[in-house]
Amino acid sequence: MTQTFIQTFILLILVTDPFGNVPLFVSAMANVPAERRWKVVVRECLIAFIVLLLFMFFGRHLLAAMQLSEISLRIGGSVILFLIAMRMVFPQPGGMFGGTEKGGEPFIVPLAIPAIAGPSALATVLLFSSNSTVEVVVHVGALVAVALVWLAVFLSAERLQEKLGPQVMTAFERLMGLILSAMAVEMFLAGIREFIKSL
Repeated sequence: MTQTFIQTFILLILVTDPFGNVPLFVSAMANVPAERRWKVVVRECLIAFIVLLLFMFFGRHLLAAMQLSEISLRIGGSVILFLIAMRMVFPQPGGMFGGTEKGGEPFIVPLAIPAIAGPSALATVLLFSSNSTVEVVVHVGALVAVALVWLAVFLSAERLQEKLGPQVMTAFERLMGLILSAMAVEMFLAGIREFIKSL
Protein backbone atom coordinates (compact mmCIF):
# COMPACT_ATOMS: atom_id res chain seq x y z
CA MET A 1 0.00 0.00 0.00
CA THR A 2 2.81 2.41 0.90
CA GLN A 3 4.66 1.48 -2.27
CA THR A 4 1.53 2.12 -4.37
CA PHE A 5 1.09 5.53 -2.72
CA ILE A 6 4.71 6.49 -3.42
CA GLN A 7 4.54 5.26 -7.03
CA THR A 8 1.28 7.14 -7.64
CA PHE A 9 2.64 10.28 -5.97
CA ILE A 10 5.84 10.26 -8.04
CA LEU A 11 3.98 9.59 -11.29
CA LEU A 12 1.51 12.44 -10.64
CA ILE A 13 4.36 14.80 -9.78
CA LEU A 14 6.07 13.91 -13.04
CA VAL A 15 3.03 14.25 -15.28
CA THR A 16 1.81 17.51 -13.70
CA ASP A 17 5.40 18.83 -13.62
CA PRO A 18 5.00 21.69 -11.07
CA PHE A 19 8.68 22.70 -11.18
CA GLY A 20 8.71 22.77 -14.97
CA ASN A 21 5.61 24.98 -14.91
CA VAL A 22 7.17 27.61 -12.63
CA PRO A 23 8.22 29.91 -15.54
CA LEU A 24 4.70 29.66 -17.02
CA PHE A 25 3.11 30.60 -13.70
CA VAL A 26 5.49 33.53 -13.20
CA SER A 27 4.74 34.79 -16.72
CA ALA A 28 0.97 34.35 -16.38
CA MET A 29 0.95 36.15 -13.01
CA ALA A 30 3.02 39.11 -14.20
CA ASN A 31 -0.04 41.37 -14.70
CA VAL A 32 -1.96 40.14 -11.66
CA PRO A 33 -1.88 42.44 -8.59
CA ALA A 34 0.46 41.06 -5.91
CA GLU A 35 -2.30 40.82 -3.29
CA ARG A 36 -4.44 38.62 -5.60
CA ARG A 37 -1.73 36.22 -6.80
CA TRP A 38 -2.06 33.71 -3.97
CA LYS A 39 -5.85 33.59 -4.48
CA VAL A 40 -5.40 32.90 -8.20
CA VAL A 41 -2.85 30.13 -7.48
CA VAL A 42 -5.17 28.46 -4.95
CA ARG A 43 -8.12 28.72 -7.36
CA GLU A 44 -6.23 27.26 -10.33
CA CYS A 45 -4.81 24.40 -8.24
CA LEU A 46 -8.29 23.64 -6.86
CA ILE A 47 -9.80 23.56 -10.36
CA ALA A 48 -7.04 21.22 -11.60
CA PHE A 49 -7.52 18.98 -8.53
CA ILE A 50 -11.30 18.72 -9.09
CA VAL A 51 -10.86 17.93 -12.80
CA LEU A 52 -8.33 15.17 -12.07
CA LEU A 53 -10.48 13.79 -9.24
CA LEU A 54 -13.52 13.60 -11.54
CA PHE A 55 -11.50 11.77 -14.18
CA MET A 56 -10.20 9.39 -11.51
CA PHE A 57 -13.68 8.46 -10.25
CA PHE A 58 -15.55 8.40 -13.54
CA GLY A 59 -12.72 7.06 -15.68
CA ARG A 60 -14.19 3.57 -16.04
CA HIS A 61 -17.61 4.96 -17.00
CA LEU A 62 -15.98 7.18 -19.62
CA LEU A 63 -14.10 4.21 -21.03
CA ALA A 64 -17.29 2.14 -21.17
CA ALA A 65 -19.23 4.94 -22.88
CA MET A 66 -16.52 5.33 -25.52
CA GLN A 67 -16.10 1.53 -25.85
CA LEU A 68 -12.41 1.70 -25.00
CA SER A 69 -10.45 -0.97 -23.17
CA GLU A 70 -8.04 -0.27 -20.32
CA ILE A 71 -5.30 -1.81 -22.45
CA SER A 72 -5.81 0.73 -25.25
CA LEU A 73 -5.88 3.55 -22.68
CA ARG A 74 -2.67 2.29 -21.09
CA ILE A 75 -0.86 2.13 -24.44
CA GLY A 76 -2.33 5.45 -25.67
CA GLY A 77 -1.54 7.15 -22.35
CA SER A 78 2.04 5.89 -22.48
CA VAL A 79 2.49 7.41 -25.95
CA ILE A 80 1.17 10.78 -24.72
CA LEU A 81 3.44 10.62 -21.67
CA PHE A 82 6.42 9.86 -23.89
CA LEU A 83 5.65 12.82 -26.19
CA ILE A 84 5.29 15.14 -23.19
CA ALA A 85 8.59 13.77 -21.81
CA MET A 86 10.32 14.50 -25.13
CA ARG A 87 9.09 18.10 -25.03
CA MET A 88 10.45 18.39 -21.49
CA VAL A 89 13.86 17.04 -22.54
CA PHE A 90 13.93 18.98 -25.84
CA PRO A 91 12.04 22.26 -25.16
CA GLN A 92 9.99 23.81 -27.97
CA PRO A 93 9.42 27.54 -28.70
CA GLY A 94 6.59 28.83 -26.53
CA GLY A 95 7.07 26.16 -23.87
CA MET A 96 5.57 22.72 -23.40
CA PHE A 97 2.02 23.84 -24.25
CA GLY A 98 2.79 26.58 -26.81
CA GLY A 99 2.55 30.33 -26.38
CA THR A 100 0.06 31.94 -24.04
CA GLU A 101 -1.73 35.25 -24.32
CA LYS A 102 -0.42 38.00 -22.10
CA GLY A 103 -2.54 40.40 -20.12
CA GLY A 104 -5.39 39.95 -17.68
CA GLU A 105 -5.89 37.40 -14.92
CA PRO A 106 -5.54 33.75 -15.97
CA PHE A 107 -8.67 31.64 -15.42
CA ILE A 108 -8.56 27.85 -15.96
CA VAL A 109 -6.51 28.19 -19.19
CA PRO A 110 -3.52 27.91 -19.33
CA LEU A 111 -2.68 27.26 -15.66
CA ALA A 112 -5.26 24.75 -14.38
CA ILE A 113 -5.64 23.24 -17.87
CA PRO A 114 -3.37 22.25 -19.58
CA ALA A 115 -0.39 23.27 -17.39
CA ILE A 116 -1.42 21.12 -14.40
CA ALA A 117 -4.31 18.94 -15.59
CA GLY A 118 -3.01 18.36 -19.10
CA PRO A 119 -3.63 15.41 -21.45
CA SER A 120 -0.93 13.27 -19.84
CA ALA A 121 -2.26 13.88 -16.31
CA LEU A 122 -5.85 13.14 -17.38
CA ALA A 123 -4.79 9.94 -19.15
CA THR A 124 -2.78 8.91 -16.08
CA VAL A 125 -5.60 9.37 -13.53
CA LEU A 126 -7.96 7.45 -15.81
CA LEU A 127 -5.64 4.49 -15.26
CA PHE A 128 -6.20 4.85 -11.50
CA SER A 129 -9.91 3.98 -11.77
CA SER A 130 -10.47 1.05 -9.43
CA ASN A 131 -13.22 -0.99 -7.77
CA SER A 132 -11.05 -1.52 -4.67
CA THR A 133 -11.81 0.91 -1.83
CA VAL A 134 -8.22 0.69 -0.55
CA GLU A 135 -6.76 1.57 -3.96
CA VAL A 136 -9.19 4.47 -4.37
CA VAL A 137 -8.18 5.87 -0.95
CA VAL A 138 -4.47 5.49 -1.82
CA HIS A 139 -4.88 7.22 -5.20
CA VAL A 140 -6.97 10.07 -3.80
CA GLY A 141 -4.47 10.49 -0.95
CA ALA A 142 -1.61 10.69 -3.45
CA LEU A 143 -3.53 13.28 -5.50
CA VAL A 144 -4.15 15.39 -2.38
CA ALA A 145 -0.44 15.20 -1.49
CA VAL A 146 0.51 16.24 -5.04
CA ALA A 147 -1.98 19.14 -4.90
CA LEU A 148 -0.22 20.38 -1.74
CA VAL A 149 3.08 20.25 -3.64
CA TRP A 150 1.52 22.35 -6.43
CA LEU A 151 0.44 24.95 -3.89
CA ALA A 152 3.86 25.07 -2.22
CA VAL A 153 5.71 25.35 -5.54
CA PHE A 154 3.42 27.86 -7.27
CA LEU A 155 2.98 30.11 -4.22
CA SER A 156 6.78 30.44 -4.11
CA ALA A 157 7.25 30.37 -7.91
CA GLU A 158 8.79 33.84 -8.20
CA ARG A 159 11.25 33.23 -5.35
CA LEU A 160 12.18 29.81 -6.79
CA GLN A 161 12.92 31.25 -10.21
CA GLU A 162 14.98 34.09 -8.73
CA LYS A 163 17.04 31.87 -6.41
CA LEU A 164 17.61 28.86 -8.65
CA GLY A 165 17.88 30.69 -11.95
CA PRO A 166 16.62 29.60 -15.39
CA GLN A 167 19.51 27.16 -16.00
CA VAL A 168 18.83 25.11 -12.86
CA MET A 169 15.08 25.10 -13.57
CA THR A 170 15.72 23.90 -17.13
CA ALA A 171 18.10 21.17 -15.96
CA PHE A 172 15.57 19.98 -13.37
CA GLU A 173 12.77 19.87 -15.95
CA ARG A 174 14.94 17.83 -18.34
CA LEU A 175 15.78 15.38 -15.56
CA MET A 176 12.06 14.97 -14.82
CA GLY A 177 11.47 14.48 -18.55
CA LEU A 178 14.06 11.70 -18.65
CA ILE A 179 12.44 9.90 -15.70
CA LEU A 180 8.98 10.36 -17.22
CA SER A 181 10.13 8.90 -20.57
CA ALA A 182 11.37 5.76 -18.78
CA MET A 183 8.02 5.44 -16.95
CA ALA A 184 6.16 5.92 -20.24
CA VAL A 185 8.14 3.10 -21.87
CA GLU A 186 7.45 0.85 -18.87
CA MET A 187 3.72 1.67 -19.12
CA PHE A 188 3.77 0.92 -22.86
CA LEU A 189 5.46 -2.46 -22.32
CA ALA A 190 2.95 -3.32 -19.57
CA GLY A 191 0.11 -2.51 -21.99
CA ILE A 192 1.66 -4.71 -24.70
CA ARG A 193 2.03 -7.59 -22.20
CA GLU A 194 -1.63 -7.27 -21.20
CA PHE A 195 -2.66 -7.19 -24.86
CA ILE A 196 -0.71 -10.37 -25.63
CA LYS A 197 -2.31 -12.12 -22.63
CA SER A 198 -5.77 -11.14 -23.87
CA LEU A 199 -5.26 -12.82 -27.29
